[in-house]
Amino acid sequence: MENIGVIFGGRSVEHEVSVITGMQIIENMDKSKFNPIPIYITKEGKFLTGESLKNFKSYKTGDFKDAAEVFFKPEYGNHNLYYIKHNDKKLFQAAYDEVAVYEKIDLIFFALHGTFGEDGCTQGLFELMGMPYTGCGVMSAAVGMDKVTMRKVFESEDIPMTKYEYFYRDELNNLEKVVKRCENLKFPLFVKPANLGSSIGINKVKDALELSKALEVASSYDRKIIVEEAVENPREINIAVLGYENDLTLSACEEPIGFKDLLKYEDKYVAGSKGAKSSQKNQAKKLPAELSESLDKQIKDLALKSFKAIDGCGVARIDFLVDGDKAYVNEINTLPGSIAFYLYEVNGLNLKDLITKLIDLGKERSKDKLDNMYSIDSNLFNMTSYGAKI
Repeated sequence: MENIGVIFGGRSVEHEVSVITGMQIIENMDKSKFNPIPIYITKEGKFLTGESLKNFKSYKTGDFKDAAEVFFKPEYGNHNLYYIKHNDKKLFQAAYDEVAVYEKIDLIFFALHGTFGEDGCTQGLFELMGMPYTGCGVMSAAVGMDKVTMRKVFESEDIPMTKYEYFYRDELNNLEKVVKRCENLKFPLFVKPANLGSSIGINKVKDALELSKALEVASSYDRKIIVEEAVENPREINIAVLGYENDLTLSACEEPIGFKDLLKYEDKYVAGSKGAKSSQKNQAKKLPAELSESLDKQIKDLALKSFKAIDGCGVARIDFLVDGDKAYVNEINTLPGSIAFYLYEVNGLNLKDLITKLIDLGKERSKDKLDNMYSIDSNLFNMTSYGAKI
């Protein structure tokens, strides 16, 4: 039985969404093969674990008194999850605390959304440790998270996107200049923080006054802000890609319906939700979407191309804006809410098997790293005179 550390929560505005995803992973993991160990990162950045964290009510009430505070050592080959064992003062013996092993972790399952998790930050910790983990690596996660960098990579691959401009927070000190730079873009526009998901901090604007206000909102969430041309009366089509390198599987396409411009945070995660079960599955949508043969092929080809462009691994959802028979890639989400299981259920892949597949892919990507050479024999120290007089 393998110990799978399911990591979720985190210092992100997407904290609650991440908890929901984490609970779904823990509840649906194949218990005949894996022992899920919750690793919850609080909003303050503390790592907690314990059986009580498998119960969604703990997060509703904020009661973590039965949870243990834990940590990893960033040491290659050390896959232990540690905790501080507190000992009471005894007669003739000073009180002392002891570092003890809580469990040895075989693989980390990523359910962290947003900053400090989905962006490659936490992946870097596990790379230092040589710990296998699910999903994209550091570079892929970072590129997929940053909407500006993502667009630059996609541009190099001739992947169609709408026109855009981007700015840094400090540039907003001269708001008039920023607004002027957007004159080459056609209203309406979307204004977004470059490094967030779940529709947080995003606004659609129709004139320069609204643009100014939206820039200030977006800048409160990120130092980098992107302004994109909107597609008038678009169809939104979403599709997921699962796999690694050239062994990739496409999900069914979905078309969210019942909204015109932007699927808000509440639409995605609140409406119809109950307990740890995301409302994603219950949203108004056409699944599979009704697409012409040529448009269906165009979207699927671009989805595969986008996933490969960032060297993706695991599962990612690619969101499209469709104008007539022309599809534009809106963004790639390398850690979609609920790991986009509902898009694969249509094709007969249930959540339990999807989780197992993601674990297997994480092992495969980690195994590939073992084929790399990280050290060479060198006589450099003996060949240099540096330090000879010390």
